Amino acid sequence: MAVTIVVNVIPSSGRVGFFLDKAGRLKCHLKSAPEKGKANNELIGLLAKVLGLTRQDIEIVGGLISRSKRLRISASLTEEQVKAKLGLERQGTCI
Repeated sequence: MAVTIVVNVIPSSGRVGFFLDKAGRLKCHLKSAPEKGKANNELIGLLAKVLGLTRQDIEIVGGLISRSKRLRISASLTEEQVKAKLGLERQGTCI
């Protein structure tokens, strides 16, 4: 079973982490610059580490050169489990 999530990335931000904005959209701060796939690689690595998966379990299926990315997580996780592992359940809205 796969879960698809949408993440808006903020590259070159000097910090790293996931959060929800006021509208409830999932955002991610990344240290890497958006050049030569560095920010995409950092996003996949960070998500894999937080979710306890391998990099091969996560694929960018939309928005490869955009700040808004659609990611497919090929693991036996539900959307609620992804939300909990990212620490978003404390923020209240869903991804």
